[in-house]
Amino acid sequence: MTRILVIGGGIAGTATALALHKAGFDVAVHEAHPDTAEDIGAFLTLASNGMRALAQLDASDVVTAIGFPLHSMRVLDDQGGEVAHVPLGEADDALLQYRCLRRGELNAALQAEVIRRGIGLSHGARLVSVENGADKVTARFADGSVATGDLLVAADGLNSTIRRSIAPGAEPVYAGQSVFYGYTRSTPVAEDTGHITMVRGSSAAFGYAVSPDAETYWFARVAGQAIPADEIAHPAPARWREQLVELLRKDPTPAAGIVAASTDGIMATNATEIPLGTPWRSGRTLIIGDAAHAASPATGQGASMALEDAVILAKSLRDTHDLDSALSLYEACRRPRVEHNITASGEISRGTRTPPRTGRAPSPQRPGDDTLARQLDWDLDMNAVSGNTD
Repeated sequence: MTRILVIGGGIAGTATALALHKAGFDVAVHEAHPDTAEDIGAFLTLASNGMRALAQLDASDVVTAIGFPLHSMRVLDDQGGEVAHVPLGEADDALLQYRCLRRGELNAALQAEVIRRGIGLSHGARLVSVENGADKVTARFADGSVATGDLLVAADGLNSTIRRSIAPGAEPVYAGQSVFYGYTRSTPVAEDTGHITMVRGSSAAFGYAVSPDAETYWFARVAGQAIPADEIAHPAPARWREQLVELLRKDPTPAAGIVAASTDGIMATNATEIPLGTPWRSGRTLIIGDAAHAASPATGQGASMALEDAVILAKSLRDTHDLDSALSLYEACRRPRVEHNITASGEISRGTRTPPRTGRAPSPQRPGDDTLARQLDWDLDMNAVSGNTD
């Protein structure tokens, strides 16, 4: 197997292309959006596990050139009192520190790195069909172009076209919260950079971090009915801000003031998740990242899990003698871990799991945490790390 097609040029797709290229495969990325889409999305945090995956792809510098590091997390109660201030991840290692950055900037940086390494990346390539053959897979695009490979990796996101063909009916499910994001340079709080503050309010979960140039990044997760699709398609940022301020001002915390000081660039979405047990592959086609295992954002692990996918998939293909064995190894390593994240994050969003007052991890150790560093270590054989004897 030499030729691999990647559908989707987002975080999962570009990271997968970098990993496959490093493993020696001929890879090409096909992205439906006409450009880098660097203005799409809000901000995210990359956790230490995600940063570890990037380091294995020799892409740390690409990411540390944007965003800013987070060394610790403060936790406030609904009265504004600090109940915890704890380190985040591997805060002492500059390469593995949590990082806060805009999703679009991360996407653009990874796409630029794909191009810099000579990996094919085509924009405006909207997939319309996939044909699995005995020894090849063929992708057909809306512009009439066709691409053929030995494997097709679909990283086409939450509303994946390819997931619908592999697992008809496995649609994203509302996880119980609407999520709002915004920025302000007129923040009423005077805080240092380098930490994220989580506010456990009586009516919403709120978080914010201040960048080195004094811009406050914030999010609010609000339980209740999902925002109608038409409202998301036609944003109402001024109304969202008013509604949020009214909700958040019930508590004497910084949250309401931060939102009130924000511009009309407020974004909103619904927290959604992919049902557990959704099939990931059919023939020579595999879905990864959010297409396979999107979770609500409560644990903040979406992008980091996608980066893990990229490294472990490339290593599984590199170290295993045939395609079916490689994909079976990959799924055995990934499914328990990502589905635990879906469950834990969904329980937080639905209010059935309450993070402890200490501010520590809101869920038990994820499956694979104890072996993750070895699974991601590029120089270690994937079969040996995973105990696979095939």
